[in-house]
Amino acid sequence: MTAVRAFAKNAKYLLWILAAGTAFVVLKLTLLSPPSARLVTVANRDLTAQVYGNGTVEAKEVVEISSKITGRIVALFADQGDHVQRGRLVAKLEDEDVGQQALQAEALVKRASATLLVEEANLRKARSNAELAERNAARFKTLADRDLISRIDSDQYENVNRVAKDEIERCRSAIDAARMELEAARANLGVANSRRSDTLVYAPQDGIILSRELEQGAIVSPGLPIFRMAAPRNIWVKANVDESLLHGIAVGQRATILLRSSKGETFPGRVVRIGRESDRVTEELEVDVSFDTPLTRFHLGEQAEVYILSESKKGCPSLPITAVATQGKRRGVWMVQAGKLKWTEIVLGIEDRNAFVEVVSGLAPGEAVAVAPAEQMRKFRDGMKVKTAK
Repeated sequence: MTAVRAFAKNAKYLLWILAAGTAFVVLKLTLLSPPSARLVTVANRDLTAQVYGNGTVEAKEVVEISSKITGRIVALFADQGDHVQRGRLVAKLEDEDVGQQALQAEALVKRASATLLVEEANLRKARSNAELAERNAARFKTLADRDLISRIDSDQYENVNRVAKDEIERCRSAIDAARMELEAARANLGVANSRRSDTLVYAPQDGIILSRELEQGAIVSPGLPIFRMAAPRNIWVKANVDESLLHGIAVGQRATILLRSSKGETFPGRVVRIGRESDRVTEELEVDVSFDTPLTRFHLGEQAEVYILSESKKGCPSLPITAVATQGKRRGVWMVQAGKLKWTEIVLGIEDRNAFVEVVSGLAPGEAVAVAPAEQMRKFRDGMKVKTAK
């Protein structure tokens, strides 16, 4: 019995020793184990520096299609999303009143034309009468000079001659008045026909209907939009770019556009306009980027991202940006010497969109540096042991 108690007591001690040994091994393999890091080397790469900006898809020009006259819409021939060409009929207004006005103006033109014809005939008649009166006056004057007839008779024929000439002038004046009346009637007819043609509303340019503002039966007045449209060639991205990144940005630089509705698809573009006034709150400036190929389908206001090519270099030493660490205002990398970390300050150049950064000085091509998750790299210190793997 005493032996059993002694064995139990010794076994208890053995278990405690085994547990302590296991805990020590686990602690050594975890908390006391040096951190792990992956080695990456400085290599020559082609880098492209790109400036990022986010914004929205907008139209440079939004055209409002409206009527020149007031009237009731009786038909619409386009709807939101339709592609229309310049000159296409898109709406029709009620034309009964203006149609009657056109008929009335046409009748006035015909009447004025008839009046002109009558006055021209009167002029021809007056000229014939004047020729006869002139011959009679001359003949009877000769007879009076020979004392074959009395001077009174001769004077009567001379008076008839003067009256005939005056009638010619009256007819000419009447013709001028008739012509002016005809011109006025034709002008009124032109106005009436123009008003009748204004009841037909046409697309002013090629484009896409953005919205239909009015429906059939609505009363439209001049300037009140029936449709809103935009041309695909005038669609661009209004991007907001941080002021600190604007150095080197210029009109004409190439850019890449990403649209929220087109996942994984990129659109080439160019900078076409740079703003001159920054937002005083966000400290960003508006940069307009156009699409090289006009969009066939677009959504104004859609979120977009742009990457503007600001600089490019070929075959320059570079590292993954994840390998770069920061200490205060200094930037550097962690090199590994004899299994221990060593902080090395470096000078960086352009940063590529593919997460590589140029090494201007501090490292040579082929040199290796340690890379680890960001949270772990923040704990790195000079002289710390580290396990490395390529």
